Amino acid sequence: MHLPLLTTFSQLIILISCYLMLSVNVLAQSEKLEIFEESADVGSPKLSGSAEYDAATQTYTVRGAGYNIWFKRDEFHYVYQKQRGDFVATAHFEFIGEGVDLHRKTGWMIRESLADTAVHISAVAHGDGLTVLQWRPEPGASMRDPEDEIFFPEKHLAILQLERKGAVITMRVANEGKPLQLVGSHTIDRLPDEICLGVFVCSHNPDVIEEATIREVQIDE
Repeated sequence: MHLPLLTTFSQLIILISCYLMLSVNVLAQSEKLEIFEESADVGSPKLSGSAEYDAATQTYTVRGAGYNIWFKRDEFHYVYQKQRGDFVATAHFEFIGEGVDLHRKTGWMIRESLADTAVHISAVAHGDGLTVLQWRPEPGASMRDPEDEIFFPEKHLAILQLERKGAVITMRVANEGKPLQLVGSHTIDRLPDEICLGVFVCSHNPDVIEEATIREVQIDE
């Protein structure tokens, strides 16, 4: 007569145990990512990306695949947090290895949402050393043509900075030990007050995972 109750109680204990284990895993992941809240693939790339944080060296290692961050939709791996209001985000970016495609990308990204068609604006370092501020102005719109992007004349700049002041987004770059230099600014009105802010890697090749280290991460409000 009491067996169904015992079974129900046992199931309850199992459910509580699973919940506690899940909570521990979530906390461990949050601690591992340090200041960032989440690590996720955007756009369902063919190969899954990942991210790790080394507390001893204060370095993120981010791996990502994806066909591109371009046209009307994106594929990449994103390590991010929710951010409100104005801020200045600065970090040192470095690709690992020679890479497969010269247009592999890493950098800072401000994004309206995790939708692959979302409005976003990014401070991007390419595998060939190109540094550029690029954006999607409307949901599902094509990325701006090269003549509309804001390029920096020098290549292979390791330090990228992205600043938000209201609707105005500004990109600056530098090499180690050198002062930051202005790349340019763009006004993007479609971004809400709360956005996703983070770092990313895109391989520019759906069959390849590329890797970058990101250190000296600083977000000033």
